[in-house]
Amino acid sequence: MTHNDALPFQPDAPGSGARLRRSAASRQSEVMQLLVQQGAVSVPDLAAKFAVSEMTIRRDLMEMEQKGSLCRTHGGAVLPQSASAVAIDKVEPSFESRLLQNHEAKLRIAAAAAELGKKFRTLALDVGSTTFLAARYLSQCSHLKIFTNSLRVAHDIAPAKAEIYLAGGRMRPDEMSTGGSAALQQFSSLWFDITFIGVSGLTAEGIYDYAFEDAELKRLYLNRSSLKVVLCDASKFQRMSLVHLATLRQFDILITEQAPPPALSAMLEAANIDVIIAPALPKDA
Repeated sequence: MTHNDALPFQPDAPGSGARLRRSAASRQSEVMQLLVQQGAVSVPDLAAKFAVSEMTIRRDLMEMEQKGSLCRTHGGAVLPQSASAVAIDKVEPSFESRLLQNHEAKLRIAAAAAELGKKFRTLALDVGSTTFLAARYLSQCSHLKIFTNSLRVAHDIAPAKAEIYLAGGRMRPDEMSTGGSAALQQFSSLWFDITFIGVSGLTAEGIYDYAFEDAELKRLYLNRSSLKVVLCDASKFQRMSLVHLATLRQFDILITEQAPPPALSAMLEAANIDVIIAPALPKDA
């Protein structure tokens, strides 16, 4: 995704005082944020907020509707019906079943993640089916230090050329992950070049996970990494589950296998998130 080059704020015509005129891209990004927060916006309110004419706002809304970001109504706009409908996942599937679901998409995402990850030296790797696959691609990078709380990853890729550092702590048997205060303490003094985070869902409100047991380490990885990357296949768009991990503004890159729906794409762009669409794998891969 190419970010729109928003122009800096510029003063209106003389006599406008402190009122500022924004670029169309900047206005439209904020309109999307207001739509997510409020569900609807009105032309008069937006014109007053941005200190522009109602005709300018109608032109903005028309452009956004053509992109699929919203639906115009009499005097305003609302989110598209598909954008406002969010499914809630109440039960976490087993790792084995998650690994089989959308397997080809996850392989594509994992391969694209590895191409990015191999450029760095220290990498924090979250638990999950897509991160598990990414570890296989990264395991032969001899310059790489991988920090993870996934016992499954450590076991699967051993012996690896990459150095593997495993967090201790309380084990979660079903996910084969470690967590708790001991694991947090071990990694809390480290700073990582990059992190790969697995999620159960992605909406305009941010990213989600099934289990609170893993949530604190996921947040630690996000807070202590220079580059924060979320791995999420398209089946997880507009889905949420038990734990809200972070807002859109708390990560930098989304790697997926197909473009998100228009309204979600607009919110990702408003949050300055780069979206990487993983290419198809070679047939002999």
